[in-house]
Amino acid sequence: MLQTYEGGCHCGQVRVRVQADLAQISECNCTICTKKGILHLVVPLEQFTLLQGEDAITTYQFGTHVAKHTFCRHCGIHTFYTPRSYPDKVSVNARCLDNVDPDALRPSRFFDGQNWEDAMRARQAAAGG
Repeated sequence: MLQTYEGGCHCGQVRVRVQADLAQISECNCTICTKKGILHLVVPLEQFTLLQGEDAITTYQFGTHVAKHTFCRHCGIHTFYTPRSYPDKVSVNARCLDNVDPDALRPSRFFDGQNWEDAMRARQAAAGG
């Protein structure tokens, strides 16, 4: 069920609002997601609002440069980013949401980011395309 959540980085410079279903949390085992400890809530752009901090955000890109790994340049926290697997959406780090018990966050989906190309082919085949 879609609910509205707000959250942000550690220092409070970056604040976001997202409409999401916490039952749709996913986890990825790629090196950057693993090191950042992200639990993904991937949403369409219209369900995401950057409330403040556009000037506090910096971006890291690597590999194909499709993913835009944004983070607060003051405290380093990765509140949200543009994922390579869904470049037309936003992935919000569920661990950055206010008033959500991190122990209650349970990924319902897994993405094998260590084998990104194979995982995307399998995802597309399962979707019929």
